Amino acid sequence: MNKWILRFLLAIVIFSQAFCVNAAEKFRVATYNLENYVDDPASKRPLKSEASREKICENIQALNPDVIAVEEIGSLNLLMDLRERLSKRGLEYPEYEFVDGWDKNIYVAILSKFPIVARRSHTNENYLLRGKRLNVSRGIGEIDIQVNEKYKFTMFVCHLKSKLAIGEADEADMRLKEAEILRELINARFTENPNANILVAGDFNDTKDSPSTRTILGRSNAKIGLVDTRPAEKNGDNLPSEKKGYPPRNITWTHFFGKDDVYSRIDYILLSKGMAKEWVGDETYVLAVPNWGLASDHRPIVATFEPEDK
Repeated sequence: MNKWILRFLLAIVIFSQAFCVNAAEKFRVATYNLENYVDDPASKRPLKSEASREKICENIQALNPDVIAVEEIGSLNLLMDLRERLSKRGLEYPEYEFVDGWDKNIYVAILSKFPIVARRSHTNENYLLRGKRLNVSRGIGEIDIQVNEKYKFTMFVCHLKSKLAIGEADEADMRLKEAEILRELINARFTENPNANILVAGDFNDTKDSPSTRTILGRSNAKIGLVDTRPAEKNGDNLPSEKKGYPPRNITWTHFFGKDDVYSRIDYILLSKGMAKEWVGDETYVLAVPNWGLASDHRPIVATFEPEDK
């Protein structure tokens, strides 16, 4: 056989191996608020220390996600800094999406081992609240990820308005408006494909029963309602729910608010009902490690999937 044909066939094999995940394998998606991964004093935010950056990388390495959404990354250059640090630990993320929102101090972004085959991120969304025109501060990431030849999913990433009070408007009202915009974008994907594989990840900055989180989840009995993966610590807790309609008593908090000494679950991975069929629940968890707070005031969460439509 001609040596050029052999080289061509070999290139096809190498590309296929890089592009595809074997149908028998699984893939993992994580989200992590990095808490001020910034290096610009003008941001008036605490600069990220070297020890904190390395602890973040250690935590991500422990999860070994194939796709990870990050919140509070300070710039594209800092996303590349994180990517390089992870590469030194053996985690290669050739694909990325950086969402350039109105807030020029912190951003949301996505790193992926798989090809990003469509980009529809939203950087200019705004809303009217009591006569004031306000912007969605951090933008909303929206991409399509091709896991293998047969499996693709749409990923939304957000970081909703914090609970920090500001003079412009009520923070809860702002968060609800941002959630409504996100829900409209999700609905648009369902309009295009009612059976779409959709994953929504990020820092919602509120608890599950809040109006903003409920807006994103939608009605549980509706076809376009989303499924809450509710990651919990892998610490051996396995008791069933004590009361119908209540979750089991395992540990799910993702954020520590030092001022009030409060631990709460405000980071989420939500799924369309179609993608929930591929979800591996017992391999979905919140990372619990010593000295987690050196990295961030948030703990990362990860969900696992089988890359084949069911």
